[in-house]
Amino acid sequence: MIITGMAHFESVCKNKLVEWYNQPANIQHGPNDVQPITLENVFVVWACKTLQNYKALLSTTVSGDGIYAEYTYNGDKQEMYEDVYKKVSNRCLKSE
Repeated sequence: MIITGMAHFESVCKNKLVEWYNQPANIQHGPNDVQPITLENVFVVWACKTLQNYKALLSTTVSGDGIYAEYTYNGDKQEMYEDVYKKVSNRCLKSE
């Protein structure tokens, strides 16, 4: 895989997250079924390029899914890595 710029990298990341999300194993089944998503449901939270490497953090507009994805492109090896996380908790911490 050869990434040709930031716009290309972000496009690849969005497509990969849609691909991951829509796999049957990643769509919950039962009373809270999640519908397949499209590119319109994916957005980039943050992205950067340092030397020949890229990194992007993405999420979805699906309410309550808690999905957070991290994509890293290693320009030396021309490889991309995908890490997908699900929010486990959200709490307010006001003291040490």
